[in-house]
Amino acid sequence: MDFGIVTAKIDEIGYITHAENLGYTHCWVTDSQMIRSNCWAVLALAAQQTRSMRLGTGVNVPGLRLAPVTANGIATINRLAPGRCFISLGTGHTAMRMLGHKPMALKPFGEYVRVVRGLLNGEEVDYTLNGETHPIRFQMREHQFIDLEHPIALYVAAFGPRAQALAGELGDGMVSGLPRGGTVPGMLANARTGAARVGRTLGADFYLSTMVTLVLQQPGEALTSERIIAECGAAVITGLHYLVARHLETGEDPPEYARPMWHGYMDWLNAAPPEVRHQRLHNSHYSFVDPEEARFLTPDLIKATCLSGVPEVLVEQLQALEQQGLRQIMLYPPLNRQYRVIEDFATQVMARL
Repeated sequence: MDFGIVTAKIDEIGYITHAENLGYTHCWVTDSQMIRSNCWAVLALAAQQTRSMRLGTGVNVPGLRLAPVTANGIATINRLAPGRCFISLGTGHTAMRMLGHKPMALKPFGEYVRVVRGLLNGEEVDYTLNGETHPIRFQMREHQFIDLEHPIALYVAAFGPRAQALAGELGDGMVSGLPRGGTVPGMLANARTGAARVGRTLGADFYLSTMVTLVLQQPGEALTSERIIAECGAAVITGLHYLVARHLETGEDPPEYARPMWHGYMDWLNAAPPEVRHQRLHNSHYSFVDPEEARFLTPDLIKATCLSGVPEVLVEQLQALEQQGLRQIMLYPPLNRQYRVIEDFATQVMARL
């Protein structure tokens, strides 16, 4: 199994190189313009400072830039780190909702993926902009402004069955989350359904990565200890943010594990003026534990959304997931604990695998 980090802070490239030295194989740079550094700037610096680590986006958002611009972005980084680049595309959970908008619908998202995929393959593709369709392709490739000679893997971010089927139809792999995206066998089954739809067979090289919140417990340590809340609380609350956003847009009921604190959390959110609730909801996104939200971090919520246990238990859980077909675990620690989290996981868990 591979292990990756998720980050996007322009002045902390040293964190990326430190992760590479610890044995992490991938760096996923987020694309969320209202809360993070620009993904292409971060990737360019990381490409210059790393040696073997694979670099890419986690994930690019179609609503933020045109498909040819996105394809050009990663192809440009591939010129700096040839053969080490990948790109992942998603409908835009955080980036779009922080603008007060919904993520892109699946049908136009599929078209977006098709265009990016074709351009990165060096193909000419039909591209529609402002109601007009024209053939486009990257030109002047002999001058090496970009690199398409070294393949760039394309992964589709997919948390529901239809999006997971799209990943099987168009992607080299899929990015999801545990448990939000379902089980590993279920994700892969949905991907195979999509692949079969277009006459494609997914092989062992179909690459499934999931973002997982890991709770590395000390013997006898409670799930709500001060240390554990500091290290995993931001990610756990971010998962709750997603459930709330889905509820506000679709009326979808929360899962069983979130129901005990649901009404209290909605009351807290609704205390903000309607026009800025989207900002309040995602204010702490994977970065810190908002003191006002800390009271919603219950043991049941943590247990239901994280892999938890002492190192030996986590090793067993990860080995089981690998046997099911999971290829990579992605870690996204809070800002003030990121070095400690990746160091502890590398020395206490990765070293045992």
